[in-house]
Formats: sequence, structure tokens, C-alpha cells
Amino acid sequence: MIRIRQTILLIVIAFCVVQCGADSKAKKPKIGDVEKKVVFVIIDGIAADMLKNVNTPNLDDIAEVGGFAEAYVGGERDGYSETPTISAVGYNSLLTGVWANKHNVFGNEIKAPNYRYPTIFRVFKDNFPMKKTAIFSTWLDNRTKLIGEGLPETKKIKMNYAFDGFELDTINFPHDSERTYIKKIDEKVAIEAARYIESEGPDMSWVYLEFSDDMGHKFGDSPELNAAIEFEDRLMGKIWDAVQERERSFNEDWLVVVTTDHGRSAKDGKGHGGQSDRERSTWIITNAMNTNTYFKEEKPAIVDITPTILRFMNLEMDDNVLFELDGVPLFGEVDAIGLKAKLIDDGLEISWKNRAPKSEQATLYLTSTNDFAKGGQDQYEIIGEVLLEKERLVVPLDDPSGFYKIVLKTPNTILNTWHKTEE
Repeated sequence: MIRIRQTILLIVIAFCVVQCGADSKAKKPKIGDVEKKVVFVIIDGIAADMLKNVNTPNLDDIAEVGGFAEAYVGGERDGYSETPTISAVGYNSLLTGVWANKHNVFGNEIKAPNYRYPTIFRVFKDNFPMKKTAIFSTWLDNRTKLIGEGLPETKKIKMNYAFDGFELDTINFPHDSERTYIKKIDEKVAIEAARYIESEGPDMSWVYLEFSDDMGHKFGDSPELNAAIEFEDRLMGKIWDAVQERERSFNEDWLVVVTTDHGRSAKDGKGHGGQSDRERSTWIITNAMNTNTYFKEEKPAIVDITPTILRFMNLEMDDNVLFELDGVPLFGEVDAIGLKAKLIDDGLEISWKNRAPKSEQATLYLTSTNDFAKGGQDQYEIIGEVLLEKERLVVPLDDPSGFYKIVLKTPNTILNTWHKTEE
């Protein structure tokens, strides 16, 4: 049983070597040639407090290697980035590292994603076009709509391996009111994910499991939901075993991140979508052994997972995209967090929380446009250099009304915030 601790979090790292896969002719890499690989898992609809009441030996094992942290979804409550605590919305916040005000997914219909904010898979393929990606999912839309496979807006990205869409197969998985067909699909998906990871070693994989959320909607806080969480933990154990087998057999370094997409309603646990503490309450578990003080001492967010993968895989992004990310990495140095802006008199007060271990300078940028969201580029002006330890700067404005985007760029961190005048 995981004991929730505010100062703990999870990300997952492991170590194995070069991609070998099922090719019997593949050679093991030379000693020292370490290849990095990532698998992230979303287990749907489990508030952090629910993990206290169930037996989750496999999640516990991953957390013991790395860490556990209570986390949140939903953006800034009552702020410009407030984001519905709904499944597809949460998935896309993880995939893109930004909140719904940017990625534009506000419901499970996924009506009009803004692909200007690329998913981690798009960034990965831009960096490593020949490396392999995989998705194992109980919901087809994760690949076709969120990742946007084959769409011009996503550069017609193609997953190298996809194991999904079984919810549409009503012959082999006849739909029933008890949702046991989803339980069977979850099991099928997890078993294949474990098999494929162990035999093929894809470089970046996403596993999505749904049954726990279905039991939450049907039964709320209940023995049935607890049993579903324990069932998902057993499935997670198969994937974790596969990663560890890769580590034993190859010189690979695996990052494992397990999380959820939203919490549950405080009243009975049946609903979600709003901004109550429990609906926003999530968690992150990882095998990463070098998590930073932000992960351990603050409450991270689902948007921190993409920046963590970027850092782990050494992925490069254009500054115009980096300036949009709403999260920070969960390992390595993070110089500042919590960038905010508000009007005071005729100026804009910009504040942040310093986390740099020594005196560091940072650069502040400002623009009054949001052209990036429409396919253009924002023209930032450099406000100036600031000392992080000051944690505050007031910028005089000729026109205090309107819209501003502010970016704080430090030696190890890029933060952004918006200020929007109330209409």
C-alpha cells in the first residue's frame, strides 16, 4: 500500500542497453553504450487518497526504486489555465506539457486539438526519426486524435507499433453494463505491452488502462473500485517486470513514469471534471532515482512529465515551443518555479519562487501577442536581466490593459505565464 507523502513523487528510470528487439541476429551493444528508453503509463481516474486504501505492491516497488509524489491536474484554479479534470484533457496535458488553454482539448470529444503544441511523440520523432515508438491503449482516440496519427497538422506522424481499438470490437469484446469488456481489454493491452517491451524494447511507449475509471463512475468509493485499482496494479506489474528484464539483458536506461489523469468527486467518488481538491488530486510514481527538490518538496503537475522526458532523452525543441511549456523537469536542476504576473497601479508585477542553490541571473521576456497558437511566432522583447533571489520585478507598462505573455529563462529552467485583463 502506497503511503501518500506530500514530499514524494514518482518518475521512473532504469538501465538497459541498445535496442535489440525480437531480431535474433541483433547484437548486444558494447559495454558503455547506454541507450535511453521511456515508458509512461496512465491508469485512469484514481485520486491520490485512494492509493492509501488498497494493496499495490507493484506500484510500491517502482516507488521504492524511485519515488512517489502527490500531484495535480486542472491548471491554475480560477486562472487563465484552468483545465477541466476530464480524461482526454488530462492525457493531452501530459502529452503536450501544456494546459487546455493552449492544447484546446476541453472534453472527451477531442473536437479541435491545437497541434501547434506538439506531443512528446512528435518531438521525439523530430529528434530521432529512425527510433521506435509504441502505444498500447484501451481507447483508439489516444492515437488517432490526441497524437494525431497521419494528420497534416502533426507532420503525418506514424506510431511504429499500435495495439489499440479493441473497444470497437464488439464480437470478441461484447459490451456489457458491468464493463467487464473494458477489464478484459485492459488485460489484453497490458500483456501485449509487457511482451512487446521485453522483446522489442521500443524507445518511447505509452500504455493507457481504463477499467479503474469505469468502476469509479459506476460504484464510486467502494470495494469494487478498490478491487479495480488492485487489478490495474497487477497489470502494471507485468510491464514493470518487462522493463526490469530489459535492464538485466541489455545496457539500457529506462525511465518509467506512472500517473493518472484526474481525481474523483469528494461526495462519493463517482464523478470528476470540476475543480474540487479531490478532482484535481493525482499522483506520480517513477523509477527515477535522481528526482529533484521540486519533485520531493512541492506538488508537481501532469504537465511536468513531458519536460521530464525531454530532459531524460536529451530532446531538443525550438525556443518558441519551449517558451510555451507549462511544466518543469522532475529531475536535474530547476532554478525557479511558480512564475506569476499581476497588475499593480500602472505596472506589471512579475514574481517567482527561487530554487537555485546559488545566486543566478535570469532573462525576462515579454510579448503582447499570442501568434504562436495560430501558427505564427511571437516577437518577444527582453525586459532585462534579474537576480533569481530577488523573486520579484515590476515592469512599467504604457498600456496596462490587454494581454501579455511573460517568460523567465534561467540557466536550467524556462517558465512562462500569461496576464489577461478581465473583460
